[in-house]
Amino acid sequence: MCSGIPFIDSTPLIVCHYRRIRLHRGIAGLSARGKTSTGWVFGFKLHLGVTDRGELLACALTLANVDDRQPLPRLAASLTGKLFANRGYLSQALFEQLWQRGLELIAWIRKK
Repeated sequence: MCSGIPFIDSTPLIVCHYRRIRLHRGIAGLSARGKTSTGWVFGFKLHLGVTDRGELLACALTLANVDDRQPLPRLAASLTGKLFANRGYLSQALFEQLWQRGLELIAWIRKK
């Protein structure tokens, strides 16, 4: 049960600088290359669902090349009402899937 306004977002967990990937052979099979809004990274993504009151609702760790929309249905499984996200979560199919479960996905587009 959520007692605040739920938000979801992801942040990269960078293993090393993109130019030094070949030097990190030990973690090469565990992490991946991915593109974020700030550029290319090598590592993972941490997906968090939180409320405006700072309550942790859900979390997931994925490879850096995983689309932000992929873990969202699992992260929002226990939520109903409204869920706020950024434009990385925009998808008509995902919106309809969550809507059928009683969750309205509201994604805003940041002005440049």
